[in-house]
Amino acid sequence: MSAVEFVPIPQMLGPLSLVPFEEPRTEVLPARYDGLAQFSLSAVSRRMKLLIDLSGFHASDETLETFFAQLAPRLRRLMTSDLILFGLWSSEDKQFQVKAFDTNGDFVLSRDFMGEVFWEYALSTNQTWIGSVQHEGDGHTANRGRIATPSVNCCALPLVTRNRILGVLALGRLDDSPYTPDELEYLGLLTKHLTITVENLQVQSELKELRGELCEEKPDLHYQLPHDQLPHDIPFEGIVGNSPALQRLLRQVEVVAPTDSGVLIQGETGTGKELIAQAIHNQSGRRDQPFIKVNCAAIPSGLLESELFGHEKGAFTGAIMRRPGRFELADKGTLFLDEVGDIPLELQSKLLRVLQEREFERLGSTRTQQVDVRIIAATHRDLKQMVEEGTFRKDLYYRLHVFPVAVPALRDRREDIPLIVRHFVNKYAHCIKRRIETIPARAMEALVKYSWPGNVRELQNFIERAVILSPGSSLCPPIEELKEMPAANTLESLSSLEEIEREHVQRALRESNWVIAGPNGAAARLGMKRTTLAYRVRKLKIPCRPQ
Repeated sequence: MSAVEFVPIPQMLGPLSLVPFEEPRTEVLPARYDGLAQFSLSAVSRRMKLLIDLSGFHASDETLETFFAQLAPRLRRLMTSDLILFGLWSSEDKQFQVKAFDTNGDFVLSRDFMGEVFWEYALSTNQTWIGSVQHEGDGHTANRGRIATPSVNCCALPLVTRNRILGVLALGRLDDSPYTPDELEYLGLLTKHLTITVENLQVQSELKELRGELCEEKPDLHYQLPHDQLPHDIPFEGIVGNSPALQRLLRQVEVVAPTDSGVLIQGETGTGKELIAQAIHNQSGRRDQPFIKVNCAAIPSGLLESELFGHEKGAFTGAIMRRPGRFELADKGTLFLDEVGDIPLELQSKLLRVLQEREFERLGSTRTQQVDVRIIAATHRDLKQMVEEGTFRKDLYYRLHVFPVAVPALRDRREDIPLIVRHFVNKYAHCIKRRIETIPARAMEALVKYSWPGNVRELQNFIERAVILSPGSSLCPPIEELKEMPAANTLESLSSLEEIEREHVQRALRESNWVIAGPNGAAARLGMKRTTLAYRVRKLKIPCRPQ
């Protein structure tokens, strides 16, 4: 049994050239090949589906050994063969390795011997080979005694990529029936799909090995981003972090939420003031009532009054129908006034009335309406400074300033950045159906050190872009974009002479309680005549003393 020779089958001389897929053949195949015939006559998608069904294979969680071990016995039975062999060439070991070898129990040649035989012919011909393996001497089987015929009909098909042979698929029969053209056509199509699968699994395996080697060299090279370990005890939806600054804010929210008191949320743009407002509403007794949002900076000043209080038909040009305002829509619920500092001065008195008296009139109407609305206001501007400058009503400020809360900037709670990054990575990876498991430590360090002038909103948009740019399982953020804004030029940072003069005059007027003349008046403080100061006030367009 040590000597083996190959004898070509007479009717199949030379290598077999696979032909393109044709219309269903008219000849009737033997009954034992009915399943194969149905498969051979179907579309390519059905061929791949049967391959997957045969193996129960899932490329995301299987290895080559597992894949071949599952596929081999099922494919051998489908092809009514006595043996099947899968083998691959290992570029690392520089040798051929048999990955799966399945027989019916009657085949006597070893897997390693058959692997060498089939690999030699696949390598030399680079095409489908069919022939017979001839035994010298008396052969025997484990169960049936002596073999009636000394030859085994075999076929070997190479798994060929564009530039190299990955391995070989081989089958053999102990009886006299050779492999038919239909069977070989099916096996040829099968090997094409097998080649793609093998190549993909090899690439995945190499990437995992490289990632493991890098992590062994630098254990802190990647931050793990497990999808099942995100904090599940977040008290308020969308608010992520456990820094002391954020916890103080959330404790304030828990205190004020059950009441009906007004809340003034202050903080820089992008810090999440709207999320805090939503959290207050969700924790209040009005949670089942409407939560209406108005961005006062996004609505033109001429339309803001109509937007807040509504209007009657014909109240102004274009008012073709009666329309309720946001106050009416928020009745029994909460009205969130975002960027309240941008409300025009002439509209602030009407807003103060509805806050104080809980009543208003629609634009163009004389009928007074009662409402029960909780007001939550937010701004990134310094309202107290605006009051001193006369651009915001003092009484309205006091009415809004019942319970002020300050949202910290992201640079003041840097310890929350890794949690926020993980939250947004999982969110956007899920949206575009990707799985990102790690982030390089160098990238995370850059994210934590950056000052984020746009706060959480800027970080959110940056992470969304990073997820889109990441092709694999590791986040690839464009950290080269994280550069601090250069300091403004000294000349550009200086205010104009008129602005400096205007601010100086306003300060003198405030300190003198807006009195111009007299020994304690603003003119005496500035060292100029009363008439001169009055002229400067008119020229600089300084508003009169606030009411």
